[in-house]
Amino acid sequence: MKYWLLKSEPGTFGIDDLARARKQTTGWDGVRNFQARNFIRDGMQKGDRAFFYHSGCEVPGVAGIVKISRAAYPDDTAFDPADDHYDPASDPKNPRWFKIDVTLEKKLNRVIPLTELRQYASGRLKDLLILRRGNRLSITPVSKSDWDFILSLE
Repeated sequence: MKYWLLKSEPGTFGIDDLARARKQTTGWDGVRNFQARNFIRDGMQKGDRAFFYHSGCEVPGVAGIVKISRAAYPDDTAFDPADDHYDPASDPKNPRWFKIDVTLEKKLNRVIPLTELRQYASGRLKDLLILRRGNRLSITPVSKSDWDFILSLE
């Protein structure tokens, strides 16, 4: 099993939206960064777990835990000219973009804020990618030790 961190802006789609979704499951679509796409396509497997991270908001941080409930498959939003994530260069016969399905496992009792995570950036969480300057990827891997430590902060 691998561990991940998935960023989403709660004004667009937050942990509460996932909690209200049918079967508390949704497709994680619209990823348009090649490195993040590679994590989806080549790294994520059914059964992996991920932190659901709220970004671009007043208090960014870890809001919950999701399970990868379906491994990578073509992101159909890339083929729809009416969708915000449309990519005219993406071909359904040779898709460029992929998505996964995620299912809510747990909404945390509190959001673990980025400011709190940063307190450990030079020590316990020194390898956590979201704490590195300039890292804006929407999907990043998380080590098992970082996963366990972040959960202990709840």
